[in-house]
This record gives sequence, structure tokens and C-alpha cells, in this order.
Amino acid sequence: MSSGAASRVVAARVLDAVLHRGRSLKAELSAHLSTLGDTRDRALVEAICFAVLRHPSRFEGALKAWIPRPLGRRDDELRALLYVGFAQLDPLALPAHAAVASTVEAARSLGRAHQAGMVNALLRRAQRDGLPSGDPAAHWPQWLRKRLQQDWPQEHARILEASAQMPPLWLRVNRLQQSRDAYRQRLLEAGIASHVDDTAADALRLDASLAVAQLPGFAEGAVSVQDLSAQRVADALPLVPGARVLDACAAPGGKSAHLLERDPALRLIALDVDASRLERVRSTFARVRVGAGARLLAADATRLETWWDGTPLDAVLIDAPCSATGIVRRQPDVLLHRRETDLAPLLATQARLLDALWTTLAPGGVLVYATCSVLKAENEQQVAAFLARTPDATADALDEGFGDHASPFERGGAGRQRLPGEQGGDGFYYARLRKAT
Repeated sequence: MSSGAASRVVAARVLDAVLHRGRSLKAELSAHLSTLGDTRDRALVEAICFAVLRHPSRFEGALKAWIPRPLGRRDDELRALLYVGFAQLDPLALPAHAAVASTVEAARSLGRAHQAGMVNALLRRAQRDGLPSGDPAAHWPQWLRKRLQQDWPQEHARILEASAQMPPLWLRVNRLQQSRDAYRQRLLEAGIASHVDDTAADALRLDASLAVAQLPGFAEGAVSVQDLSAQRVADALPLVPGARVLDACAAPGGKSAHLLERDPALRLIALDVDASRLERVRSTFARVRVGAGARLLAADATRLETWWDGTPLDAVLIDAPCSATGIVRRQPDVLLHRRETDLAPLLATQARLLDALWTTLAPGGVLVYATCSVLKAENEQQVAAFLARTPDATADALDEGFGDHASPFERGGAGRQRLPGEQGGDGFYYARLRKAT
């Protein structure tokens, strides 16, 4: 089997597991990509899987229109392979001859030689006639579409459309090693074009995705991959040098690392309820060469007696567990796994984190509450309820000193809400709360 066919086989198996058996995209990619030796093949598999899952209704619509008799459950793997073929033609726009030939060979490698002719015919038709445009809302759960319409009556269609697009690749330059301009020059010398965003001091945008191994100095910690909206969390948390700071839901460590890159003297506690995920924080710190004095603790943040020594904290970051509805373009299988019944437990967890960790703050200290959600129940309504029951808490404005006064930060009640695609970033919410002195 050629390497081209092998990568299509892997993509089909990953998509079959995610679409038809409820598996996690991240877990399936982790399990299958190691079977491919070439980094380009692994990158292709990822690109195909994301392209399919961002807009599966387009490919489903093509099969319904072009196959008189629907494929049955026994043909789930074949259906996934056809989606792989369609995605190569549109939206990935790969050379048609190679895409069709490799996908047909993959059908034979999957034991479906008797259906290879049908695969070839359907892909040739897609090449000739184009795929149907499809409805970007078609694969969103009905309950979630209804909530979006209620929360964002003027913008829900734009949220759906932006969530179906391929996002740019955002980089965070490690200012401990070089300036952003200096790293941008390194990229240019490597033949990689990048763009500056003036609202985020450490950010560079790459319009085309590439493997991290191709980024100069990545292994040595010169740069990290982190979305623009996630980078703005550090802007929302102004700190005095050497402050005592808690990152309460730290894994995989990107936001903690960013804070330490800005001030290595921070007395930082990186906390996560999952000890195995905390290992990723250690790996992140080791790669970017920060955190020698940080404390990494596996504990439930709401059970203060298990981790807090009673010394008041200057700042707390709660990057709270949430519905992840702001990052569907990066985690498209969220729409397959998220249930309406998930929301109440998430809201309860967020409220417990706010109430418990507020008590650890010193007078005058700040708490930043952040989510990658666009649902108001998790964001402005959650913060409004906290403020109503917490007399010594007030909300800081996030305009002055937060980079801009433009539309990305004009929403969100006491905080600020970004919607997917704004300035090329993910959907994200921030609120900065200050404790009375």
C-alpha cells in the first residue's frame, strides 16, 4: 500500500470512530497517527479529519443526492472514506488526480475492492459537479442552536459560519528568548510569512497551518502554538513582579507558561484535578524553560484543605471547564459529544470554583474567570450571579489597559465576550473581578 493510500485509510478509520462510534477525535488521532512515519502524511490526516467534521452535512448531502440506496451501518467505514475523498477535493483543494487515485487505492486496502469503482465514480462526480454547499447549522444539536439564537439573535448565523471555517495558526513568541520582531524575522528566513496583531503583544498569525517541527526553535521553547483569544488571558491578569498566583485549571499549561514568560519570578501554583494532565504542564514548562520555582499540584481546586496553605493569593486564574462552544472550529467533535444535560453540571462546577477560590484571594487581589464558551449562562450570567452573592467583589473594566476599545470587547455584561472568528481568534469570555480592600 502506498503512503498516500495509507494516510487515507487512517483518516477513514479515525472518522469512522468519531462519527459512528462516539469516539474522541483527539484520542483517535493520537492512537492512529503514530502508524504513519511521514510528518506530512500525519498533517494531511489531521487536515482531512478537521475538514470533514467542521461541515459533515455537505458530504452527507452529496451521498444522499448521488446514491439511490443509502449506505447501511455495515458501510460506515466506506462512508467515512468517501467523506475523506470529498474533503480532499473541497475544501482542501488537493490535486484531484492524486486525491482520487489514493482514495480508490485505500478502498481496496480496506477490503472493499468490489466498491472501488463506486468510490471512483462518486469522487469524479464531486470533481466535475462540485459538492453541495450545505447548511453550517445542520450538524449542530437542536438544543444548542436554540441557545445560540436566544443568546445572540443578531449574530448566531455568523457564529455558526465562523465555527465551520479553518482557523489560522496563532503563535505565542517566548519573550524570554527573543522579541516578537526577532522571531518574525526567523520565520521569514525559513520562508514562513507571518502577521502581527497589535492587540496581543506576543502573538503572530500564520494563515497556513504547518507542523510544529517546521517552526524555528519550537523544540527549544522559542515559540508556542496558542490562539489569539487564549493569549489575551495574560492581558486580563495584570500582575506585580513576583506576585503569588494560582492557575486553578492549569492543564495543559499554556496560560501558566505565558504568565511565567512575562515574569519568571511569579510564585505560581499550577493546579489540576487530573494528575496525568499535570504531566503535560510539566512538559510545557520544560520545553519553554520556565517554572523552575512553580508548584504543580494535583488536587480539586474547590477542596482548599487539600492544597492551600492559607497564605492569601495576589491573583487567581480560573480557566473554567465549559461547553467549549467557542472553539468548535478547533474541536469540531464537540458537537457530536456535547449534550444539553452537560450544561447544569458545568454551571455548578464553575460556581463552586468561583466561590471557593475567592476566599483564597488577598484584599485587593484579582480573579480572572475565563471560558472558551459563547453561552451566556456560563459567562456573563455566571459572573452576574457571583457578583450578586459576593458583596466584596467588583468587576474591573476590561477596556483600559486591555489592548483595544473595539468590538471584540464590547460584549459580556461585567466581562468581555469574543465570538468565533473575531480578529481571527476563537470564541472566549473574560471577567476580571477584584476583592475589596
